[in-house]
Amino acid sequence: MSAPKPQPGILDISPYVGGRESAEGAHRVFKLSANETPLGPSPKAVEAFQAAGMALERYPDGSSFPLRQAIATRFGLDVERIVCGAGSDELLHLLAQSYLGEGDEAIASAHGFLVYPIITQAAGAKIVQVAEDEFTASVDAFLAAQTARTKIVFLANPNNPTGTYLPVSEVKRLRAGLRDDVLLVLDAAYAEYVRKNDYEAGIEMVATHDNVVMTRTFSKIYGLAALRLGWAYCPASVADVLNRIRGPFNVNVPAMVAGAAAIADLAHVERAASHNETWSAWLTHELEALGLEVLPSAANFLAIRFPDVDGKRAVDADVFLMKRGLILRQIASYGMPDFLRLTIGSEEANRLVIKALREFMELSS
Repeated sequence: MSAPKPQPGILDISPYVGGRESAEGAHRVFKLSANETPLGPSPKAVEAFQAAGMALERYPDGSSFPLRQAIATRFGLDVERIVCGAGSDELLHLLAQSYLGEGDEAIASAHGFLVYPIITQAAGAKIVQVAEDEFTASVDAFLAAQTARTKIVFLANPNNPTGTYLPVSEVKRLRAGLRDDVLLVLDAAYAEYVRKNDYEAGIEMVATHDNVVMTRTFSKIYGLAALRLGWAYCPASVADVLNRIRGPFNVNVPAMVAGAAAIADLAHVERAASHNETWSAWLTHELEALGLEVLPSAANFLAIRFPDVDGKRAVDADVFLMKRGLILRQIASYGMPDFLRLTIGSEEANRLVIKALREFMELSS
């Protein structure tokens, strides 16, 4: 008897594996592996979420209009060009499903987000991953890889897991060098953390081009990762396509109202961004003082490079930290086996990581 078979290429996809949740044997755990905010969500978002629990028998607004209106008000956008989804991951999947097919290619950087290969292969297309320049996306490499089969370019800016970013001038150079029928997808999940004068998340480019999409998330600085909520700002034609294929009620009511409250609480967002800026700088200084290399990061995490020396490698440090309840992210699956990724945490967690790594480096000397 034959069993149902998936489409060709599906079983070749490596499943996405998220950050670990627990550390065996540790009495207290600090999860610093998933880029979650240590400040949690806005109290106003929590209040809105709880209130939504009183009417769970009601279907959501199928267009997510209350949330789209809140986003449009916050950023001064055309509400009709905003599409919401169950995390920006869903929107990325929908874009791949809509604009990629058998024989097509999508381009991403070598150390780009692991979801890009998954959604590309799921659409029957081929992922082309290009070299980076000092762990930063290379516009020249993207353009050199463009072929007649290229249909999408995925650019995470800032990038996960490296934390590096491209200035807006380079993003514009990338768009100018791509064919008009190639969709440039700017994944700006960490945009709210960036404190660089030459950075632009993508709103301006979407407003002035018919072939650029920007995706954003509520999982990071807004602290709503558990609710799976994201949004995209698109050309009108792309928004029309996504609205034709997305689920009719793809954003639930608690997520919708919590997101609308979160995005309006500017004071909470600023506190989270300021906390990140302060402790990212402190951690970078302390890690470098231990002789460790830290990639310059514009996001809420640091990629730390460990020496290729017995007893001092990233895998050794990971084991040492896990025993102390400090969970970082191994990123060998991103082609970076010498690194661990550290989410900027609470003051207590940050200080404990440095204390533990100081002990690790001294013991393994």
